[in-house]
Amino acid sequence: MRKEVIAVFDIGKSNKKILLFDSDYKVVFEEDKRFEEIKDDDDYSCDNIEVIENWMTETLSSILSADKYHVAAVNFATYGASLMYLDEAKKRLTHVYNYLKPMPKEVLAGFYDRYGGIAEFSRITASPAMDMLNSGLQILWLKKTKPEIYKHVKNVVHFPQYLSLLFTGEVASEYTSIGCHTAMWNFDKQTYHQWLKDEGITLPVPSPNSLLKNVKISNVDVPVGIGIHDSSASIVPYLMSSNEKFILISTGTWCIFMNPSNPEPLTQDQLVQDTLCYLSAEQKQVKSSRLFLGHIHEVNADLLADHFKVSKKAYKTIKTDMGILKQLKEKSKDSRVFFKEGVPENYIDMTVDLSIFATFEEAYHQLMIDLVDMSCKAIELVETKDNDTKALYISGGFTHNDLYVKLIASRFPDKKVYTSEISNATALGAALVVGKEAFKSKQPEIDLGLNLIKSDL
Repeated sequence: MRKEVIAVFDIGKSNKKILLFDSDYKVVFEEDKRFEEIKDDDDYSCDNIEVIENWMTETLSSILSADKYHVAAVNFATYGASLMYLDEAKKRLTHVYNYLKPMPKEVLAGFYDRYGGIAEFSRITASPAMDMLNSGLQILWLKKTKPEIYKHVKNVVHFPQYLSLLFTGEVASEYTSIGCHTAMWNFDKQTYHQWLKDEGITLPVPSPNSLLKNVKISNVDVPVGIGIHDSSASIVPYLMSSNEKFILISTGTWCIFMNPSNPEPLTQDQLVQDTLCYLSAEQKQVKSSRLFLGHIHEVNADLLADHFKVSKKAYKTIKTDMGILKQLKEKSKDSRVFFKEGVPENYIDMTVDLSIFATFEEAYHQLMIDLVDMSCKAIELVETKDNDTKALYISGGFTHNDLYVKLIASRFPDKKVYTSEISNATALGAALVVGKEAFKSKQPEIDLGLNLIKSDL
């Protein structure tokens, strides 16, 4: 008997995956690919979309033609801030342009002024001004810099919906991709912002993420979803399983702090500190801040390792030492030692006199104290005024850093702090949003891999 599964394509910037989840949401098959980037028509690096398309169609056809699985649904999760431009026949007109491309100043000349100024526009759209990272503004960029291409554009879709279209042939939209610092959505009115209409840009009416369309692939009937933005997908398991108001701390190179229970509008102070809002699959605001934590940690830990002539992996063996923490507290009087003047452009703090530390272990403890202080400031940016969250979930790479999790717990004695280890949380979220419809059964309990952190610091 064939095992019933949901197939999820999880398309990240580095890794491209397909995963099969059974009805208990356990991974029963996984394939991971990396594809070399190519150059776009401006000689800027971008994903090789043609190779990705071919891999996806061939891989799914192979799974469907085998006699091992019954595919109850297919869904997609991708990185955000990327659009696809389609002609009248719904064929792709361009590369997947890289959101790190520079935005020519003339493209946005006078734009913000027409809509109340940059501060008010950013507040209404919950999108700090980030040039091409505001994916909606990429449409203006294409319109003004490549008019010969733009005149053929009939539809604009976000990347997850483009991958869905490859199989369904249908143009679609959904809330999580729109509400991802796109500058497209008016959070006050919960509709597309007026500027799109003013520019003659028509976008599809958003559909729920649970939507499935039955299509025939390799002569097999398959329900296909419309996709979901990856950050919004990663929080789905927690939204479905947590009975408490929480903040999710998703750690890695970038550390994202997400509060799905904060309906308060963004303030100007929050916006200038890189705070924004996502939309969840339930169309609710998810207030989010971010910190380049993983990278800052890496380059400064390397600096300490070089100074004390230890392995660059030495920090991995360090456990929390109460004696060192007490000693450092007495020395610093709770003031930062690292990043006193903020984080420099190269992220490495060369202003610290490392001779004040006797050992690498001592210096690393101080580095982590200061990185946790920065993390706490980011958490405060997404907390509600009445501080009503009861739990902090820490996921990702820093769950294995004993100092980080215990210091976080010590700073929030009024909350329960957990580490949470979920493999492939993004793909799992993409499976869960279509799971009820696909499996026609009650959702099983999701194991969030929780471990309560107790801190006596």
